[in-house]
Amino acid sequence: MLKVLIVENDVMIADYLEDVLVDGGYEVCGIATHVDEAIRLGRLHQPDLGVIDLRLAEDRFGTEVAASLCPGGGFGALYSTGNPDHPLLANAAGEACLAKPYSPEALLSALRVVQERMTKVTPLSSFPPGFRLLHA
Repeated sequence: MLKVLIVENDVMIADYLEDVLVDGGYEVCGIATHVDEAIRLGRLHQPDLGVIDLRLAEDRFGTEVAASLCPGGGFGALYSTGNPDHPLLANAAGEACLAKPYSPEALLSALRVVQERMTKVTPLSSFPPGFRLLHA
């Protein structure tokens, strides 16, 4: 079972994401609302994937989380944001971006594509609406 870290500053959205991910067969290893908390949880639990909100608490960005957790390899970052064209995503560490709002099916499909990309398999899953690969 793949472990997923949720990084989302809206607690209601984070709780919803947890339900969707658990129902989809993932293990949620942590939920963080702040950059430092997310990095700490990521280092502690070594998740396979992360669903990372772009804008976090204290005017910080999820790109900081991915930059800290991606260099070692084995961590696939999926950004979720209402602004999928944000300039920070142009050079961000991570695999893909999913535009908010999205359906539970779109989230699970997006994570499958990220997982396939992390395992160096040509993505076989179809891309959900609002999804795009970073650095394709």
